[in-house]
Amino acid sequence: MAGQQFQYDDSGNTFFYFLTSFVGLIVIPATYYLWPRDQNAEQLRLKSLRRVHGRCLWYRLRLMKSQQSIVPTLKKVALLFGWAVFLLLAYKVSKLDRDYQEYNPYEVLNLEPGAKVQAIKKQYHLLSLKYHPDKGGDDVMFMRIAKAYAALTNEQSRQNWELYGNPDGPGATSFGIALPAWIVDQKNSMLVLLVYGLAFMVILPVVVGTWWYRSIRYSGDQILISTTQLFMHFIYKTPNMNMKRLTMVLTAACEFDPRSNKEATIRPTDNVEVPQLIRELGNINVKKKEPPFCYPYSFKARVLVLSHLARMEVSEDLEEDQRFVVRKSPALLQEMINVGCQLTMMANSRGGFPAPRLVTIENCMKLTQMIVQGLQETKSPLLQLPHFEEEHLRYCISKKYKVRTLQDLVSLKDSDRRSMLRFLGEEKYDEVMAVLGSFPHITMGIKLQVLDDEDSSNITAGSIVTVTVTLTRKRMADMFEKEQEASICHGEETANTEEANQGDTNKAKTKVWQSKNKGAKKTAKSKKKKLTKKKALPAPVKSKQANGNVAGNEMAVTTSAAASTTKEEDDEASDKGSESDEGETNKDSPSERDEESDKQSDTEVDEGGGGDDEEEWEALQQSIQRRERALLETKSKVTHPVYSLYFPEEKQEWWWLYIADRRDQTLVSMPYHVCTLRDSEEVELKFPAPSKAGNYQYSVILRSDSYLGLDQFKPLKLEVHEAKAMLDNHPQWDIPDTEEEDEEQEDSDGIEESDDEDEDND
Repeated sequence: MAGQQFQYDDSGNTFFYFLTSFVGLIVIPATYYLWPRDQNAEQLRLKSLRRVHGRCLWYRLRLMKSQQSIVPTLKKVALLFGWAVFLLLAYKVSKLDRDYQEYNPYEVLNLEPGAKVQAIKKQYHLLSLKYHPDKGGDDVMFMRIAKAYAALTNEQSRQNWELYGNPDGPGATSFGIALPAWIVDQKNSMLVLLVYGLAFMVILPVVVGTWWYRSIRYSGDQILISTTQLFMHFIYKTPNMNMKRLTMVLTAACEFDPRSNKEATIRPTDNVEVPQLIRELGNINVKKKEPPFCYPYSFKARVLVLSHLARMEVSEDLEEDQRFVVRKSPALLQEMINVGCQLTMMANSRGGFPAPRLVTIENCMKLTQMIVQGLQETKSPLLQLPHFEEEHLRYCISKKYKVRTLQDLVSLKDSDRRSMLRFLGEEKYDEVMAVLGSFPHITMGIKLQVLDDEDSSNITAGSIVTVTVTLTRKRMADMFEKEQEASICHGEETANTEEANQGDTNKAKTKVWQSKNKGAKKTAKSKKKKLTKKKALPAPVKSKQANGNVAGNEMAVTTSAAASTTKEEDDEASDKGSESDEGETNKDSPSERDEESDKQSDTEVDEGGGGDDEEEWEALQQSIQRRERALLETKSKVTHPVYSLYFPEEKQEWWWLYIADRRDQTLVSMPYHVCTLRDSEEVELKFPAPSKAGNYQYSVILRSDSYLGLDQFKPLKLEVHEAKAMLDNHPQWDIPDTEEEDEEQEDSDGIEESDDEDEDND
């Protein structure tokens, strides 16, 4: 009876199958993930960026790295070697296939399948004469010939061969282990045991443990947990943090401590070079003994950051350390913003401690811009452009041009701009305009609503308000021609106004991204009121102030990415806007309309109600589908490279978007980090409406994390109403008395019918 037999591979043939599979599982994925990308494509990309970013530090470092690095070559050599081993093993395995062919006696006797017995005997006789041992033949070959002859002539052997593939009958089932036999040889037992113990009891636990204990020290954003705890402590301790204190907290991060991060270094030359930088800076509090600000690593990092902001030259050793500190700073400041938001939510929900002030979080954003551009807070944003120095600013801020911001520079006519920048040569001027044209120009569209509510425009106390902000990015170069056309049109309007008024003073030019002056707003609103008096049209239900909608629920505000308004201007504009809205509400209130107009408006609402409901339903479905797609798709965070003269690595253009109450200096919605804005992006900001009814003035704020002077502040007015009272007895639960009587009558009839059926059965 056949049995089972386990045996190691004595010849080593089976082991090649295992080895080929193992090498293939390593080489194929490694090639996909580790093979260097097309270097030509990267070179072409850098070449296309050369005209604008050629002077940037990160660009020059990238070119040097691509020329000097041998890592891609080493990766290619290692992967090619792995493929060579894999192909060699595959070739070896292909040559081993014939060792495992099925036994065929016709092939042994060199006969065609189905040959007759006479032909078999004749062929056996010929081969026996040739391979018989007595005649100097091969013993093994003669045994195979005899076995094949018996299988084809002996009836029992022939049946065994046909049934089991073996003339001798069923044999033991053999299971080969794809390991060579010397592994289980008693002579090598100690060596094999030592290798197994070293691999699985020493190396594997050490590797896994090292990875685990190193990874648990970092958060999901690759920031040390100890750094996050340090930020939380100091923000909790100092809710209102100025820029100087913020810089001290930033440079106290554990990422700059050599004990926590091996990339950070403390050099012996620091004792000489760092004090020299302190004397040149002159604004560092050396005597402050508060830990960890007094530790050497924190002190050095602070000096390097401040010297970077001052654009001071440092030695080669310190320059390398400075690049490391500057490269790490944006991610650390983003972590600081996240910590501030967490503390704000905890303070709003639990209470017991003051929430971080808005100025603290905004200072983190400003410091990120300053570090990326290498500029101090008080410096002009024009210094972000190439070839601009401090002594050149006097040409820009003169009484003739009054150029203080990037937007002022864009709004100038080309002739005036060339005249103002005459200190630049033609080549430098073209480079400045190319860089300025690459800066972002953002258009913001704001829509305010309450989702999942019958009246999405009615904001009640405590409801969840959704502000949908649509961001559209264009290049500043696209605005040059528009600015010139706008200035020409404005000049013609000004000339006509002067002729009509005869003596009015010249008005300043209004830029595209700047809001119009308050007088123009007032005039436009007064004209609107007069038109309303002359002809009062029935307004839809959604436009009634009495029903509790928000003035200006759907706004499309087109402004430059750098236009910024102060808190006082926002407050004054909001106050005037609220007064005019109240006046319109009083004039258009239903109490002043006659009965006929009321009937007409009701009829129009009834006729158009079905269409409005369908449109709202379609809009809601589209919104839900958009959110589902946004959750499923993964957008790339590669947007547009930032022009930065002094930042050591390529930085992508990202933004912060949030809603704040600038009067109370508090966050209304948490800052949303927009990291995927290439052409357009839609962002939803949600926050709970105030618990008390009334008018509230907030600001929708868009801040760049890379450029100075390109922030936007847009007013957002909320008109909050009292929430509707809950109905104790809903109409659907009010059952009329007649229905109850009918149900009782049906029950009684059913009982009588069942009694009659029982009597009939009896």
